[in-house]
Amino acid sequence: MRLYLVDASLYVFRAWHSLPADEFVDADGWPANAVHGFARFLLELLERERPQHIAVAFDQSLESSFRNALYPPYKANREPAPESLKRQFALCQQFARALGLAVMADDHYEADDLIGALLTRQRAQGFSGTVISADKDLSQLLAGDDIQWDYARQQRWDAAGVKQRYGVHAHQIADYLGLTGDAIDNIPGVPGIGAKTAAALLEHFGSLDALLQRLDELPFLRLRGAASHATRLREHAALARLSRQLATIACDAPLPEHIDDGRRQRGDRAALEDVMERARFGPMTRRRAMEQIS
Repeated sequence: MRLYLVDASLYVFRAWHSLPADEFVDADGWPANAVHGFARFLLELLERERPQHIAVAFDQSLESSFRNALYPPYKANREPAPESLKRQFALCQQFARALGLAVMADDHYEADDLIGALLTRQRAQGFSGTVISADKDLSQLLAGDDIQWDYARQQRWDAAGVKQRYGVHAHQIADYLGLTGDAIDNIPGVPGIGAKTAAALLEHFGSLDALLQRLDELPFLRLRGAASHATRLREHAALARLSRQLATIACDAPLPEHIDDGRRQRGDRAALEDVMERARFGPMTRRRAMEQIS
């Protein structure tokens, strides 16, 4: 059995940036470009794949994630979402729910955590996951027959493909980000450790913990700047561990009972008509949406 897990916020933001706001407005005159773009993406996915089990995860904890308590600057480099975008996120959630899809959002855990928690739980029940996202963070979840799918670029890869893409194995992604950091999420990493160096270190030592325990070996490796890297790692070992913690998906995140195994439920025609009217969807999108619940 296959469980589709959609990193919804990525596709909402993509639509927000790519579609002109002045050409898509809702019934109250607010921008609706992100809703229109997300709806087109989601309907195309449903038409193409016809998933029986699917969960759509949204970032609701953009400023209140448990990671902010660990490291207050986490994602502090991002501008707060404007009210017009927050309204659209709400409409996107309502649209997905009205289609009968399992929607996940939490005030303290991010979409990645909810995806990881559901995949981990359902993998034990015989499911394999298709994680729909371009985010490399999510590659740490891949195992067995799991697949990650960058829908916009139509690229798919499994756990073995992670090594080809990033130079490290799927289970090393969090360690890798602990070393390199992640500018998008404002995760610091270790100053002076780039992607190639991080990959080479993990190739040799296997894990961040092993690397930090065996730093005396590092200066003797055939690695450019090995002695300097050893000095940096001694100085910033705590920062590396913190960065890894920030990058690690919390697969123990709590899941609401209604999610169950993500099986598609009967859609709500009245709710779907309401959200489409509020977003002022055109006739073709309305027809496609209604076909999904008929």
